[in-house]
Amino acid sequence: MSAWPDAVDRLFNPAPQVRVLQLGGGRLCLVVDDALVDPQAAVDWARRQPFEEPRGFPYPGQVLAAPPTLAARMTEFFALHLRGPLGARRTLAASVRMAMVTTPPAALSPVQWQCHRDRLGPVEDGLLLAASVLYLFRDPAQGGTSFYAPKVPLALVDRMVLEAQTLDARTYAERYGLTPGYMVGDNDYFERVAQVPARWNRLIAYDGGLFHTGDIGDAARLNPDPALGRLTMNGFFTCRRRAA
Repeated sequence: MSAWPDAVDRLFNPAPQVRVLQLGGGRLCLVVDDALVDPQAAVDWARRQPFEEPRGFPYPGQVLAAPPTLAARMTEFFALHLRGPLGARRTLAASVRMAMVTTPPAALSPVQWQCHRDRLGPVEDGLLLAASVLYLFRDPAQGGTSFYAPKVPLALVDRMVLEAQTLDARTYAERYGLTPGYMVGDNDYFERVAQVPARWNRLIAYDGGLFHTGDIGDAARLNPDPALGRLTMNGFFTCRRRAA
């Protein structure tokens, strides 16, 4: 059994270079290259773990909850290097998991056809729901992450999100003029405002309330083997916003 992550002193780069990508409207995405000290060890470890279908959230693939050591180190890295620039000051809760996109486009549910926010309802005043993605694959064509802004009123967006969870695929497609598949680029409802290419051992962090999605432009490249597929480490952090 691999010692990673429990018997490794340093999982994350102790002196990361954090770049800021401006998304407009005061929004930003943080980009950190060379995030893990030994990213291949993470992939080797993931290959020996039992991934499973997600429960309670519409991720298009397979997931694996991070062990406590990995979750704690990721949360610490977020607090030291990413939380402040995102405008937060205290982490109240965190969730970290490994994930692989594996669902064929034709099998996606309507809620997976559009970009999304990492929340389905309003966020309590004073809180920030931050998210991070660490790319652990070498083929950049498997897709980075894009950020979007609505072209239509938010009331329509909210209705679309609700009906994506309640309508069958055919009815939803006819009502909104959409077809099953991963979203790549603009459509009638959203405009892409920024794109972060995937890169081996690159980590990004952002406000999870921003509309975003993975750039799955070539689904034929998806693979359930963590050594070959679109393996990522995903973090979600509920934080107190820093006072203005």
